[in-house]
Amino acid sequence: MRKLQQRRGWAFTLGAVILRPTFFLTTRSHWVDGLKIPATGGCVIALNHLSHIDPLTAAVFTHDHGRLPRYLAKSGLFKNKALGRFMRAAGQIPVHRASSSAVGAYDAAVAAVRAGECIVVYPEGTITRDPDLWPMVGKSGAARIALETGCPVIPVGQWGAQDLLAPYAKKPDLFPRKTIHIVVGDPVDLADLQGRPRTAEVLTEATRRIMDDITTLVAGIRGEEPPAERFDPRKAGVAEIGNPRKQRRDHQQHQDQRDTA
Repeated sequence: MRKLQQRRGWAFTLGAVILRPTFFLTTRSHWVDGLKIPATGGCVIALNHLSHIDPLTAAVFTHDHGRLPRYLAKSGLFKNKALGRFMRAAGQIPVHRASSSAVGAYDAAVAAVRAGECIVVYPEGTITRDPDLWPMVGKSGAARIALETGCPVIPVGQWGAQDLLAPYAKKPDLFPRKTIHIVVGDPVDLADLQGRPRTAEVLTEATRRIMDDITTLVAGIRGEEPPAERFDPRKAGVAEIGNPRKQRRDHQQHQDQRDTA
């Protein structure tokens, strides 16, 4: 644990008063090496994505290790008036996925890191599509921010959130209490890529290293070997946005209707 030095503001104070106690009432935490998160200065924390509860888990974890997290969050969350107001007050950054507007989120994230803030990124861009919930192929956002600013990327592996709230489930499974495992690794080694032109090849290599380090941490928590090849939604023909289970059901219903027409 590390004492928070930053001023929280009303949104984080409200979260600390209401959400944090609720989190600890419904879960057990197994946190390892949280002090590897830099105490000060701009940084990117990169985690695997298992559940819609992940941002709460990461917020509690980073807060209890002395940092206020800023997220790159999907823009749809900001459409709810109350939630949007809360998220903006907490300094969260809306991302319009699969659109040119995503550039604005990147610029905001770079500016935040340069201002010494802690940015939380889920490099997969969405809840993993891997059938066994291993980290899948990542997107280049975290790598771009790190190579632009020179800030450290701190890999984090987590496991257990999916037991509390399964992927795309609407209701949490509160009892018995679930254990949330979070393990922090050493900064990803990107030194040889700094200063090089940010070509597709360089960004792909940086992203691969980030995902490799995250996957190694997850494998350690699970005590299992990860797949030899990381799951790629594009190659598998799986939609990268939205609930893939619902999309499969809708597709099957459409096919059934065609077959019976």
